[in-house]
Amino acid sequence: MLKGKTVVLAVTGSIAAYKIADLARRLMKLHCTVHVLMTQNATNFIHPITLETLTQNRCLIDTFDRNFQYSVEHVAIAKQADVVMIAPASANVIGKIACGIADDMLTTTVMACPCRKIVAPAMNHNMFHDPIVQDNIEKLRRFGYEIVEPDRGMLANGDIGDGRMPEPPVLLEYILREIACEKDMIGRRVLVTAGATREPLDPVRFLTNHSSGKMGVALAKAAMLRGAQVTLVCAHMDTAPPPFVRVVPVGTAQEMFDAVTDLAPAQDIIIKAAAVADYTPAVTAADKIKKSDGALTLELTRTQDILKYLGAHKPEGQFLCGFSMETTDVLENSRRKLASKNADMICANSLRTEGAGFGTDTNVITLITADTDMELPLMSKEGAAHKIYDEILERMV
Repeated sequence: MLKGKTVVLAVTGSIAAYKIADLARRLMKLHCTVHVLMTQNATNFIHPITLETLTQNRCLIDTFDRNFQYSVEHVAIAKQADVVMIAPASANVIGKIACGIADDMLTTTVMACPCRKIVAPAMNHNMFHDPIVQDNIEKLRRFGYEIVEPDRGMLANGDIGDGRMPEPPVLLEYILREIACEKDMIGRRVLVTAGATREPLDPVRFLTNHSSGKMGVALAKAAMLRGAQVTLVCAHMDTAPPPFVRVVPVGTAQEMFDAVTDLAPAQDIIIKAAAVADYTPAVTAADKIKKSDGALTLELTRTQDILKYLGAHKPEGQFLCGFSMETTDVLENSRRKLASKNADMICANSLRTEGAGFGTDTNVITLITADTDMELPLMSKEGAAHKIYDEILERMV
């Protein structure tokens, strides 16, 4: 995913430095080139050999170290970097960079990097809230540095407060957002629906379906990585929503209809990936549901068709994409849906196809438009999401 990309990790003197070994490992698994800069204080918390072993690159600590092939080392690394992450970032180093002080290899290299720079503060919560430290952080923001807000929890001294550096998976998401994909969707507003709605029968039971929300989450994340402004309207899901997107939680089909139709006019692309219940109980009060000889009789009414409503009220220039989960006559049923819903694309798949359907990490999709059918092979849902956007963007030009 990050092949050909170079990340510079700048590690300062904080107990949280031990977490950077895990972050470096995760980046290497994505085939990224990783260089590590360390302050002298950082070496008291994690040994450079650990990070050199993980990255297969020498850790740079001393500006005047002559034990490497001749080059102006801080400039050479700065030119290679696609993104720099200062993590953990101590109050000392934050202050030095904010004031333009470059007195070691780390601060010198960071200031020589023209790329995006991400700072993850890590310190005692009283120090973090010191007005001087906060002023330095705001100063970095003004100069274009991105600040990762620290977590709240138990700190190294046993206190409870904010100041903890987030865990490596969170830091990785900041890096991925910056360099994982070409930003060909900057300026686009994307609305994705995901998950399974739940229609209450009584205070205990509900009608639902097997949708896990994984495909919708993959679509939301792919658009975010490509630079779009993303809103995810989600019902019940078996997976967490991606970071850096606006999340609008809903429960029932009516709640999803209300949320989507309210947001729809402002969107450039809408992808309805949620599995919305077709029916809802006409009566939900438990004492009014008929029970006879152990059987439950329930009067149902149809829920509003979200995709059809969106197609009928689609503004000029908006691209509308729906999903069609079928068991038989997949292409024929999906083509009919394309026409009847006034959609621009239908992503069709079958519950009978191995590797497709609910709850899987893979999918087999056919992209159906008015003039073509494009069958995608078995691939991850993340890969399928990017293929869907590739086709959408080509048709929106």
